[in-house]
Formats: sequence, C-alpha cells, structure tokens
Amino acid sequence: MTTTIEVRAPSEQSEGTRSQVQRWLKNIGETVAENEPLIEVETDKVTIEIPAPAGGVLREILKHEQEEIEPGELLGTIQSAQAAAEAAAAPATEPAPAAANRPAAPGAEIRMAALAAHAEALSTGRSSPAVRRLIAEHGLESAPIRGTGAGGRVTVDDVLAYVAARRTNNETQQRKPSMPTEAEAAVAGRRVPHSSMRKRIAERMVESLLHTAPHVTTVFEADMSAVIAHRAAHKEEFQQKGVSLTFTAYFLAACVDAIREVPEANSRWTDDALIVPDTINIGVGTALEGKGLVVPVVRSVQGLDLFGIARELGDVVERARNDKLTPSDVRDGTFTISNHGVSGSLVATPIIINQPQSAILGVGKLEKRAVVVTENGEDRIVIQPRCFITLTLDHRVMDGHRANRFLQVLVERLENWKDA
Repeated sequence: MTTTIEVRAPSEQSEGTRSQVQRWLKNIGETVAENEPLIEVETDKVTIEIPAPAGGVLREILKHEQEEIEPGELLGTIQSAQAAAEAAAAPATEPAPAAANRPAAPGAEIRMAALAAHAEALSTGRSSPAVRRLIAEHGLESAPIRGTGAGGRVTVDDVLAYVAARRTNNETQQRKPSMPTEAEAAVAGRRVPHSSMRKRIAERMVESLLHTAPHVTTVFEADMSAVIAHRAAHKEEFQQKGVSLTFTAYFLAACVDAIREVPEANSRWTDDALIVPDTINIGVGTALEGKGLVVPVVRSVQGLDLFGIARELGDVVERARNDKLTPSDVRDGTFTISNHGVSGSLVATPIIINQPQSAILGVGKLEKRAVVVTENGEDRIVIQPRCFITLTLDHRVMDGHRANRFLQVLVERLENWKDA
C-alpha cells in the first residue's frame, strides 16, 4: 500500500504563463481530507486552488509561499490516513539516516514541534509538554504570549503565531534602510507591495511592447445608432432567457466578419511562418477591482450567433469577477478586445498586444457627438452616438492598409447592423 501521496502542480498551463505558490491552507502535521483545498496557486491570469489528492496528514512542503513552480512539479507530500494512524500508535524511534541528513525546510523546526503537539493530547495545566518545549527552543520563557486555550492556556498555535509575528517584525526592521532614498525623502507615503498578478502583468507588457512586437495603432470612429436600436428591441427578450445583451457582444460578432476579411489579425508570428488558426477565440479584458486585469476567452466565436456570444460572454465575465476562473478559461485566445470605454476612456493607444497574438481591439466610450453629414448635396450637423475604435497590431504581421481594412469591415458591420 502506498503510504506517501504526492501533491503536484497542475500539468496544464497557458503558454507564457508562470505560477507561484500563494499560500498553503494547511500546516505540516495537520489532517487533510481528500479533495479539500490544500494550496492556492497564483498565475498572471488566475488564482486556483489545488485540492488534496487523498486524505491523510500533510507531511512535507517542498515549495513555499512566493516560490515559482513548473507544471507538474512536486509541491509536497501527504502521509496516508492509515499510515499516519499507525505512526501515531507506534513508539518513537530514531530518525532514519536519510531523514536525519535531509536539509530542513524553512520553519521546519517549528512545524515539527507542532507535529509532535498534534500527536499527543494536551495535558492539564497551563500548557502541554510540546508547548513548553516550543517556548524553551525559542527562548520565550518570559515572552508575553497570549493564551487562547481553555482557561487562558497557551496552545501550540499561540506560540507559533507569536514566533511568526516576531519574525515578521524583525525582517521588517532589517529591511528598513538606515537612510531614506531620494524618493522617500521627497515625499512621505506608504509602501504597497506588488501582487504576483501585478508583477506578471508588468513583465508581460514590457516584454510585448519593447522586446517582441513593433506596435502600430490605427483609429476609426463608429456610429452606434443601429446597434443601439437593435439592442433596445432585443434586450428584454435576451433577459427573459437569462442572458444580458451588452455592447461588447456586438463587437465580438463584428470581429468575426473583420477577421474573415483580414485573417492575419487572428494569427501568431513565428520566425519562419504565420500561424493562422481555424477557430476564432476572443479574449475579453476584464478588470478586477484592486487586483488587476484578466482576459477570459470566448471560444469558437465564429460558430455562435449574437445570443450565443452574449450567453458565453456573460458567463465567463461573471466567473472572472467572482474569482471562479479556471486555467482553461484563459487559455488559447487568438484575438483580444479591450472595452476600456466602460470606465470613461475615449481612446487608449497603444493597447499592449496579448502575446503571442497579433492584434488587440480597443473600444472607447460611447457618447453623443455632433457630426457633419451630407444629404442631398447639403451639409448639416446631426447628433449621433459614436465611439472611437482602435486596432493595435504587430507590424511584422500586417501593414497599415490591412489594419485599416479590418476596421472598415468592422465599422460597416456595426453601422449597418442586421441579424445574421
């Protein structure tokens, strides 16, 4: 019978994505149930939970918080429930040479003490022998440790919490510079550490713009009157079927026409060829308040009507905002839309291309504007609902006239909207 169960990182991962351990949800020595959330892993796209592959006791942590991990990499081990029960019932023995010589992981001495404490019942009185041993090991005999156990008794968790807090405080003091930097001296403020997602976003943006693709942006303007009229006529119908009809859905549908006309917009550059997929998977930039930006993907848009697009779009965006995305939800995108106008932006350029894609569409704020139109040979000023639309492209993939053709088709589809 296998007594040691391996805990590994998911083997599937998006191209160009890096992952790191955000936090372990269990400590060494704690019991875990099969499929119970065990580790939180953060990528530049989503945060996922890795469940325990089997029940038992967490015995080993090989990858710690903020450490980067590879797909399928061993993160830790679990001792099976039966083996853990047998080990708890067996008399204590000397550690095997291999285990004795293994380098201790960070914090291992604290966690092994905690493991001993979990294996024995707490004795009566102020603290158990394991708690007293922890206190002695860390020289905390006179420390003001607050007890949270019955009758104010100090528990193992109380000691561990005190040690962790003291260590964090010491590290903070050590990191504090003896002299303020020039920026700190100029203005007082607070330090906000970068999240893993923000650091990954920054790295990918710099890599895309400065080291991978020469970015060029073309700008068009669209009259949205036809789309607004169509949406007003069908919004309630969609709503009765549980689907929200948003303007973004119309842009996804219009992109299908434009990509069919200019397929290289839905491609990937390689050193010896342009890879043009048979399918159109459109990622939609979705802002997560206080966290960053994720790009969930609506798949095979070319095979969906407006209702299907609106349904799939609403589902994936809702899961993004509820932090329920899975790695497959952000994988295999071939084109991206950034509807930055929802937060008031008129024009954003260049919008950074989501590598390894070749183009990204930007949609600005929809607003009423005065426009000069010619009717019967005469010019007159009318009010129209309009927005700026940009296409930022990898100039290696296509020239400006092809990018302009893409937007010509897209704008024509929007301005003359009819059910397909």
